[in-house]
Amino acid sequence: MKFTRQRSQEVGVDLTPLIDVVFLLLIFFMVSTTFTRESHLQVELPEASGEPSAPSEVKQIDVVINAEGQYILNDKALVNNRRETLERGVGELAEGDNSLPFVITADARTPHEYVVRAMDVAGRLGFARLSITTERETEDQ
Repeated sequence: MKFTRQRSQEVGVDLTPLIDVVFLLLIFFMVSTTFTRESHLQVELPEASGEPSAPSEVKQIDVVINAEGQYILNDKALVNNRRETLERGVGELAEGDNSLPFVITADARTPHEYVVRAMDVAGRLGFARLSITTERETEDQ
């Protein structure tokens, strides 16, 4: 009995499905990834070139923040620099009138956290007339 040998098929890997899967994964990651735009800015605060405003006799809330983060409300220093203390002090000064001008004056070396905290308190209490005082720009530059 003579058996005929079957010819063996050439063994190989078909790369087409593999390439399809790789492209699908690439498209998936491109669509689902969020890109963050980072910008590196050098900021020097607090100088501005605007004209200084004329002093007014209108009642206003002045918040002065020194370099250590201590708050001073209308020339009266607060006991600490916690948000609750600042909110209570501003509430007592405003007496419910949130249409008063809210002026923040901060030292250039004040940590940003304390300025944002004062702005947050103003927003929580409903003050819409918020302004930040700056030092006039020098002509040397």
